[in-house]
Amino acid sequence: MQSCEISSDSTDDPLSSGLHPHRQPRIVVIGAGLAGLAATKFLLENGFTDVTVLEASDHIGGRVKSVHHGGTTLELGATWIHGANGNPVYHLAEENGLLEHTTDGERSVGRISLYAKNGVAHYQTNAGRRIPKDLVEEFSDLYNEVYELTQEFFQNGKPVCAESQNSVGVFTRDVVRKKIMVDPDDSEIIKKLKLSMLQQYLKVESCESSSPSMDEVSLSEFGEWTEIPGAHYVIPEGFMKIVELLAQDIPSHTICLGKPVRHIHWNYSAQHQEVIAKNSDNNHNDNNYGGQSREEPFSLGRPVCVECEDEEWITADHVIVTASLGVLKQNHEAMFSPSLPEDKVLAIERLGISTTNKIFLEFEEPFWSPECNSIQFVWEDEAQLEQLAYPEELWYKKICSFDVLYPPERYGYMLSGWICGQEALYMERCDDETVAEICTDLLRRFTGNPDIPKPRHVLRSSWGSNPYIQGSYSFTRVGSSGADCERLSMPLPYANSTKAPPLQVLFAGEATHRKYYSTTHGALLSGQREATRLMDMYQDLHKAETTTPNI
Repeated sequence: MQSCEISSDSTDDPLSSGLHPHRQPRIVVIGAGLAGLAATKFLLENGFTDVTVLEASDHIGGRVKSVHHGGTTLELGATWIHGANGNPVYHLAEENGLLEHTTDGERSVGRISLYAKNGVAHYQTNAGRRIPKDLVEEFSDLYNEVYELTQEFFQNGKPVCAESQNSVGVFTRDVVRKKIMVDPDDSEIIKKLKLSMLQQYLKVESCESSSPSMDEVSLSEFGEWTEIPGAHYVIPEGFMKIVELLAQDIPSHTICLGKPVRHIHWNYSAQHQEVIAKNSDNNHNDNNYGGQSREEPFSLGRPVCVECEDEEWITADHVIVTASLGVLKQNHEAMFSPSLPEDKVLAIERLGISTTNKIFLEFEEPFWSPECNSIQFVWEDEAQLEQLAYPEELWYKKICSFDVLYPPERYGYMLSGWICGQEALYMERCDDETVAEICTDLLRRFTGNPDIPKPRHVLRSSWGSNPYIQGSYSFTRVGSSGADCERLSMPLPYANSTKAPPLQVLFAGEATHRKYYSTTHGALLSGQREATRLMDMYQDLHKAETTTPNI
């Protein structure tokens, strides 16, 4: 059983003033992803010394997972720095030389950033034919025109018509289809091809949004997500370098790995604490456990107690919860005592999260032409489908594309496939051999080349079945709004609970950032936001205590 080392250093720091003037506040951070590490780093840099990080898995990084393969690094999780100007992740990478070897092809300026790069996307049909480049460009212009319309509902306060069901997918499919069908210059064959391409574009968009289907994404809220100006950057040495930079100045004893949390007890009254304190032996050491595996719950007036899966109890003044939205959806009822307020529960239930997975295929030699940057799968028989959902045995039909990883000098001959939604979970249940065979059959079918060999290596992500993640990243589902992100981020107890110690449970993570949800910079900023909230409170308390009243 692992016992976390709890530090309680100097009491001279001004931040030790306030609620407990004779000691430092104890802060527990749950999760060592970008949000948790950013919060911890900020707290330590600003004078808090009694900080402990509890990480359920055996490694730090959360949804960042860089895997070394041969002489290169593959990203099973976060891949891009989205935008530069004012992006803290970009500035961290730039200041530490992580972008020096990023090639021009790894600085994508395209809106859809699934390895967008120089070269030409090959749109292939399930009949093994390539759709002409000029036809693809013509359809792409139409799709992007309608995409811009989807942004106007939030940005310009445009009312949503009932026919759209407030759904990005329903609206996009309806408007694009109408525009295609009224074009007098297109033959029926061309119209069918364009309708089929529409379905493929919506699959790509779903992977971008990490939604099961764009039908589930809220049209009225779609435009609130804010894109930071600048390109999308790949870090050649791996996104894990960002994690390491955040963690490098955090003492190793501060982070407890393999430490899943079972329960967070919060908002216990002072009277309740006094009763327990009187019944305790009063002989435990507040500074460390001295080898003991359990600290007496709710002792020493701390209003929060974190109960770990290994039966260890850790009391705290404040807990910053950075669990993913997927984990909160699954576990919030069992995780918090008392239960979360109803409006926070509703926010958790309304917001969406799904799984986007990657499938890396490594080949001995390329079967694609030098100018090909991706192979996009267009199913001609899906032109009129209303729902892009498939039974388990047809999970592969949700794979939208395979992108070519550039440059080959770094990656070799590597493709990266994309799949999302329930079908991504079906894929996770298959073994590598089955995935390799199915993907090879798909590539042969769509390229019309029956001689494509099986890949020599397969590597894939499995975010949906990871019990400590349960999904890739969040989106505003139909019926939710940015206000739900803000409700999720509100600390407990709420400010109107005047008798309870403030800021007992704080919430961070990408899903709590109203403008930057789903991004690494959103996660990082959310961690800094909650650490700042604590710092501001203690500084205000210190000022109040040291101000001499006028007599």
